[in-house]
Amino acid sequence: MEVKVAIGDIAKLPLDAIVVNLFEEVKTPGGATGAVDKALGGAITQLIKDGEVKGKRHEMTLVHSMRKIKPARVLITGLGKQEEMNLSRIREVSAESCRYLRKVGAKAVGTIAHGAGAGGMDAEEAARAITEGALLGLYTFRRHLTKESEERDIDQLLIVNREKKDLAALERGCRMGRIMAQVTNLARDMANEPANFMTPSNMAETALQIAGEYGLECYILEQSDMEQLEMGALLGVARGSRQPPKLIVLSYKGGAKKATIGLIGKGITFDSGGISIKPSEKMGDMKGDMAGGAAVIAAMRAIGELKPKVNVTGIVPATENLPDGSALKPGDVIRASNGKTIEVVNTDAEGRLILADALSYARKQGLSPVIDVATLTGACQIALGEFCTGAFGNDQALVERVIKAGDAAGECIWQMPMYEEYKELNKSDVADIKNSGGRYGGAITAAQFLHEFIEDTPWVHLDIAGTSRTEKERNCLVKGETGVAVRTLVNLVLDYK
Repeated sequence: MEVKVAIGDIAKLPLDAIVVNLFEEVKTPGGATGAVDKALGGAITQLIKDGEVKGKRHEMTLVHSMRKIKPARVLITGLGKQEEMNLSRIREVSAESCRYLRKVGAKAVGTIAHGAGAGGMDAEEAARAITEGALLGLYTFRRHLTKESEERDIDQLLIVNREKKDLAALERGCRMGRIMAQVTNLARDMANEPANFMTPSNMAETALQIAGEYGLECYILEQSDMEQLEMGALLGVARGSRQPPKLIVLSYKGGAKKATIGLIGKGITFDSGGISIKPSEKMGDMKGDMAGGAAVIAAMRAIGELKPKVNVTGIVPATENLPDGSALKPGDVIRASNGKTIEVVNTDAEGRLILADALSYARKQGLSPVIDVATLTGACQIALGEFCTGAFGNDQALVERVIKAGDAAGECIWQMPMYEEYKELNKSDVADIKNSGGRYGGAITAAQFLHEFIEDTPWVHLDIAGTSRTEKERNCLVKGETGVAVRTLVNLVLDYK
């Protein structure tokens, strides 16, 4: 879908449908909604009087214009309470409105700039949120479906504003929203792919293609390279798979200083649990266990396109976790590239093993600060559900900066504790550390395990196990992989420029 900005009277544009809005408890619509109401002969005001339109959140009322105005239909969307208005609400309204209009067959749609009037939002930010919401909300993954969809795609969305003075700001916001939504949908595509179409090699090919298109440097460490670097943790997980492991490194150089931000994403392209095999129910969803890696690759694409004046390196350790005759066994001891020995007490705690070598590699490369993103623990999903990502870190200022970047993206992040006492649960009798501290506090002990390999480098770990996937349509999300953390990472990097 093409999203553009237009200046003029939305009621005079020959469109299939237009979207206007209304706050709760408003009796007489004003602004652009009021202008459309007047052109319709007070139809919206009458619907308010009749109690059919209340302006409540998620409320949608479709009105046929009967040729009183150029657009064939008017969709009145409820914004909820005015004091609760924010950018997330704009994304939500945009996503839900576009999905509604797709169902009724609209192909050319116009919308007023939600929030830019009475909502008090900055015009640029409002346009960005509208664009993000529309493109994220209309996302579909149909690559392997042979039957055509019964719903027609919306071809064009116009963000229409009366004031020409806002044109440049609206266009900037529209461009940024398009980039952010496109890279989020790229991460969704990657994580939604079946594991036989998104192997470690396929991830590496995707990274190489993005590097070529967006001016990034990319190199892939093969198994022989990992052996030379003594990456025993990553190689140990890969032993059960016939797919060769890859360590994907994407670099962007936009800053004069040598300091380089590190983004690390877990890339388990399929997780059976290994010898500690998972239950068969919903095991197919484990194709998405590389959502963190997909988020990093997608974020690097946005960074290549936006060209901030900073240096950024993305690292994705990619492999499958399968039960083969040569696979890791519970009780095995392996050695990570920083020299630490690890007792493997549970082969289904494999994400932290591959991240151990990736974090050690980032530290050796001098990356700082470092943010890792991983579908790491079911324990985090139990603690926070599917609405909120868990954040763990060794640098409070960095944690707060990451949470702020998430807030700007509309992605909820909650800081979790990192008390020293949790380290005790990871102690092993036969190695330096074991890869599982047990059931209780599992998300925290997993983060403490990672901390052993990043040491004193400023670092934040984002556990997206609960937020990487949704089972139902909600706001900007559609069923399947969410692309969570992509926009948070990009926002964070832009904050450093």
